[in-house]
Amino acid sequence: MEERTVQLTENGKVIAELPIKTGTMGPSTVDISQLYQQTGKQYFTFDPGFMATASCHSAITFIDGEQGKLLYRGYPIEQLAQKSSFLEVAYLLLNGQLPTQNELDTFTHNILHHTMINESLKMFYHGFHYNAHPVAVMIGVVGSLSAFYHDSINVYRQESRIISAHRLIAKVPTIAAACYKHSIGEPFIYPDNKLSYCGNLLRMMFAVPCEEYELNQTAERALDLLFILHADHEQNASTSTVRLAGSSGANPFACIASGIASLWGPAHGGAAEAVLDMLQEIGNVSQIDKYIQKAKDKNDPFRLMGFGHRVYKNYDPRAKIIRDTCHKVLNEFSNTSDPLFELALKLEEIAVTDDYFIERSLYPNVDFYSGMIYRSLGIPSNMFTVMFAIARTVGWVAHWMEMISDPRHKIGRPRQLYDGAVSRDYVAITER
Repeated sequence: MEERTVQLTENGKVIAELPIKTGTMGPSTVDISQLYQQTGKQYFTFDPGFMATASCHSAITFIDGEQGKLLYRGYPIEQLAQKSSFLEVAYLLLNGQLPTQNELDTFTHNILHHTMINESLKMFYHGFHYNAHPVAVMIGVVGSLSAFYHDSINVYRQESRIISAHRLIAKVPTIAAACYKHSIGEPFIYPDNKLSYCGNLLRMMFAVPCEEYELNQTAERALDLLFILHADHEQNASTSTVRLAGSSGANPFACIASGIASLWGPAHGGAAEAVLDMLQEIGNVSQIDKYIQKAKDKNDPFRLMGFGHRVYKNYDPRAKIIRDTCHKVLNEFSNTSDPLFELALKLEEIAVTDDYFIERSLYPNVDFYSGMIYRSLGIPSNMFTVMFAIARTVGWVAHWMEMISDPRHKIGRPRQLYDGAVSRDYVAITER
């Protein structure tokens, strides 16, 4: 098959001929890696926010934003959400194929038996103020793991990568639960490896030593489903951060800590927390009309959080999946007099019927529903990003492993369009 190319011309003269690369799905890409050399070191490309730039080869996740499609390793998210479990999805993302029963049993055993953290790590939490944001604590503790598990940080050994991957997926829930316990002044709860991944997390967060803890299966399944939906989302800001950090050969614990830091932003993993902040600002149902008009006014800084999506130009497929679970959780766990839940449901009703929202595809997204589910389960809003980080750790690790094992990978080094001062001479301070 003849290779396709595009030509870049200047004043009628061809200054570069660039190959076109085509994947199995999605738009083709113009390979600009030799542009600088072909143009005599005269030109870079300019693409703030990487809106039209493919930074890597990847076989993990595919998104079709126009069609509202999300695939993990080729499997539709709808099928995985209905038929799979989070740890099975984790295996799929890491290994590229769905596991056999024996493979899943072995993988589950490996994960659940790495859930303990070094006892010395518990002392780290006491170095943080009691009201420190849990994400800040989590970044510090996850980053410190390389000081405890330095036996497996040689990123160029496959066995070390696998062990580090299992340790991260296993220990992040334990670290996250300890962040929560520290914030409310309760003793840390050790993991119980007889429980499921999500059941263990719920117990570590909400059990206390003086009482027997009863695990609620509705809560366990809702959390498992949310984690499946949040496990990966292609080359988003935090995943790209993990890849960029990892491109230098940094240890995996440092890379995942950098991903958590990126996730913290309100435009990314902090979106679910921002939804609750927005609901609290609106206050109650009587204020909805006022705030809807503010949202429609392009000159008003107020924005409705949890509606629409940068990638999906149609309905967020994850929101379709989680909506019914959200309503089920609200009915079972919520205080029906909570004005925020009443307000959220009214906003949902408006968003799917108001022409303004429909024309702009401003439908409720996964963050809108996940925030309500977490609140129903008793998880405070400052823990929402932490919960997101637990799920997304699987995707980050999968991308990190894919990148490190790819012989084509290079250290990330973006270029810039410099528009600062031209060369000038230093002037002594007495002469300025």
